[in-house]
Amino acid sequence: MRGNLPFVGAYLQAGLDALGEPTRLAIFQKLLGGPIAVNELAGMLPVSRPAVSQHLRVLKDTGLVTDSQNGTRRLYRLNPKGIARLRAQFDQLWKQALSACEASSEMTTLGEQAGKRRARKRRT
Repeated sequence: MRGNLPFVGAYLQAGLDALGEPTRLAIFQKLLGGPIAVNELAGMLPVSRPAVSQHLRVLKDTGLVTDSQNGTRRLYRLNPKGIARLRAQFDQLWKQALSACEASSEMTTLGEQAGKRRARKRRT
């Protein structure tokens, strides 16, 4: 699929890949409520603590999540800067898609107008 989307930035692709996995998306959604420790996350999800840790590493590597030490616990939270970068990539992609749609619509409209003119000439 990646080969079919040459205009998708590397950061956007990494974010999509990370959030495209259902467990990582669930973790991301849980973190919307604020910082959570790995053990707490594991208790909320149908996967083991080591699996949660692996998913958190992927989210951290893509810049969507950060962690900090709090005593003996490591707390994970969403990274506002990473989310802002992903949002900026989506915004850019969305603008490109809208521009392409508008250009296509204009071309269709011009083609329809030309067709109507030709039809009127044939009738006369």
